[in-house]
Amino acid sequence: MQRRAISVSGMVQGVGFRPFVFGLASRLGLAGFVRNEGGGVLIEVEGMSRDLDAFCEKLVANAPPLARLEGVSSRLVSLRGSNRFEIHESEVHSMADVFISPDLATCDDCRKELFTPSDRRYRYPFINCTNCGPRLTIVLGVPYDRPQTTMNSFAMCGACRAEYEDPRDRRFHAQPIACPNCGPQLQLHDERAEPIEASDPVTSFAQAILQGRIGALKGIGGFHLVCDATNRAAVERLRLRKGREEKPFTIMLRVLSAVASICEMTGVEGALLGSRAAPIVLLRRGPETSVADAVAPGNQHFGVMLPYTPLHHLLMEAVAGVPLVMTSGNRADEPIARDNEEAVEQLRGIADLFLTHNRPIYVRCDDSVTRVIAGEEAPIRRSRGYAPLPIRLPLKCPRRILAVGGQLKGTFALGRDQQAFLSHHLGDLDHHQAYLAFQRDIGLYQKLFHFEPEYVVHDLHPDYASTGFAQQTGLPLIAVQHHHAHMASCMAENGLTGPAIGVTFDGLGYGADGAVWGGEFLVGDFAGFRRVGHLRYVGMPGGDQATRQPWRMAAAHLRDAQVTCPVFESRVSRVDRRVVNQMLERGFNTPLTSSVGRLFDAVAALTGVRDRVSFEGQAAMELEWLATDLPPAGSYPFGLESPGSSEPFQIDTRPTIGAVVLDLANKITAEVMARRFHSTVVELIRAACARVRQQTGLSSVVLSGGVFLNALLTGEVLARLTADDFTVYRHRLVPPNDAGLSLGQVAIAAEHLRTQPTAATTTSSCV
Repeated sequence: MQRRAISVSGMVQGVGFRPFVFGLASRLGLAGFVRNEGGGVLIEVEGMSRDLDAFCEKLVANAPPLARLEGVSSRLVSLRGSNRFEIHESEVHSMADVFISPDLATCDDCRKELFTPSDRRYRYPFINCTNCGPRLTIVLGVPYDRPQTTMNSFAMCGACRAEYEDPRDRRFHAQPIACPNCGPQLQLHDERAEPIEASDPVTSFAQAILQGRIGALKGIGGFHLVCDATNRAAVERLRLRKGREEKPFTIMLRVLSAVASICEMTGVEGALLGSRAAPIVLLRRGPETSVADAVAPGNQHFGVMLPYTPLHHLLMEAVAGVPLVMTSGNRADEPIARDNEEAVEQLRGIADLFLTHNRPIYVRCDDSVTRVIAGEEAPIRRSRGYAPLPIRLPLKCPRRILAVGGQLKGTFALGRDQQAFLSHHLGDLDHHQAYLAFQRDIGLYQKLFHFEPEYVVHDLHPDYASTGFAQQTGLPLIAVQHHHAHMASCMAENGLTGPAIGVTFDGLGYGADGAVWGGEFLVGDFAGFRRVGHLRYVGMPGGDQATRQPWRMAAAHLRDAQVTCPVFESRVSRVDRRVVNQMLERGFNTPLTSSVGRLFDAVAALTGVRDRVSFEGQAAMELEWLATDLPPAGSYPFGLESPGSSEPFQIDTRPTIGAVVLDLANKITAEVMARRFHSTVVELIRAACARVRQQTGLSSVVLSGGVFLNALLTGEVLARLTADDFTVYRHRLVPPNDAGLSLGQVAIAAEHLRTQPTAATTTSSCV
């Protein structure tokens, strides 16, 4: 006979782990107890040693599907002579490491009950169990028990209490458990927030949507704005009211077969749509669709998601499967509305009616967005369903690290031990409300994870809001160069410690020389990096204004290449061209940039694709779409210059621009030019990586930066470099864009603190 104390760490709270342990111990005839303790679970189990061995083996091998075991340790303790196994109350005061589960899509069992007339939760919009429902968005603190959630004000009825306390029930300790008799309720309001009496608020809301009205729907992490996606007038009215000129809207469809009827969909894409995370997935439009063009004007993709809450399932049934626009409940790029009062204030004048409920949302959480590139997931926005799942680091954090990311696509990360806990999406921090949410949620995560940072790591850019926040903490700071963080992010999620070749292509990032970087070839690891190559610098006339007006970058590249382009000049006024040329000549408000993103903008403008954009990356996206369906059509020339043995080589884009202008003069189609340009970028990456391997002997390449969300480019780079015997790593867990910076910052800071444990304020090594 033995008694063993087993400590399990990881994501083991709120995922059915304790009833699993109870059932396993009961089947093996073992005695003892299990309880939550801080962020993990403590098990004491007593019985014959062979049965205890079987228990420990099955504990790991057969853990519930939502559980993530990070560590299991066991020790012998004194026998107690127990004769039964019990589930004990949680230990409130433990400060052990904490894991919080993301919100999970409605499971099959709950969905079946939702539409079963004999079930007591028939058509109840807040049905959930241990395997699904809200988690992160309702949690107030740890341990994850009912009093520490926003369900604490809803007293369970007798029937729910019996399920909650029965270890054999699917709802055992399901903290959001509720039913129509004791749980949250829906309420319908008009545009003035006055209550509307309705026997079935969902049906009334659905009827209004089908009549062409715009609704605001309170979901699991915030509000959505909803309209009939097949009603062009309703969609255009929503665009006008929301101030969203061209950026695509997401659509919700009832089932996968409905998605397949309007989109091209692979098995991987279908699996992502139907996963527990239930993200928005970018899918190629099919040839026939009833969805209004205004949903995604000029776009060859739809952002699609399936219902992931009971309320969504009920709504999609009520509209008989009509595709619905389901877009963030906000104005422009502000954070989504979270509270009922906040929604009325923000969305009044946009929504014609509101479908709300009285279950508070504590953590605002946008929908996640992803796509499939070369057969594998490539996250674009990692939020609901994914956050705050940790990323395991290939090195240990010697101290507790808070990484505050960049300025755009804001995320932060908490680094402790070998884990980095990435936040949900927080938006662009140049919006004041997004910055306020950023501040609030850092405090919230610190509370949830019992986390007191000892160091704060931030971007090298002095004017980022996140940098300002870091400087106000009063804690020791570590500044990390933007593209080093991109490179480190990809290395960290792939378990690499380096050294490696980093190909970091994006729109912009503050360079170590004060220029705007974005077309970089780096060599390094978490300890530091060396810039071995980059795109040739050109002026960026007007600074940020050039990101909104790609024609400015076209003018800059034409001037740099010393070529004229009559086709381009005919589209841009003489006054505008004169002003920009003067800025370039004098260097006034014209930072130098090596950005590949801005090169995409220049070529998009030259080829007539887009002179002005209404959202970030629009020109580059449209250039990608033009090229996607064409076979290779050759590539444009470029230079590879080495100024000196100690200086980084430069990719000379002047021959590329000259060749594009020649194609324009020869009336080559925009599609062919877009295809040739993509092939050119692939070739310059191949040539640059070959040069670096020749110099360093390195053959591991990591691809990072927002440019690598381009499926055509990334797929061909992977194929070409692999054929040249490089080992290529890409992002699969965190976005390659600036949302992944905080992960790279944690890894760099961890290495710095490992090698320089007494350092105070410092900057990541770069030359």
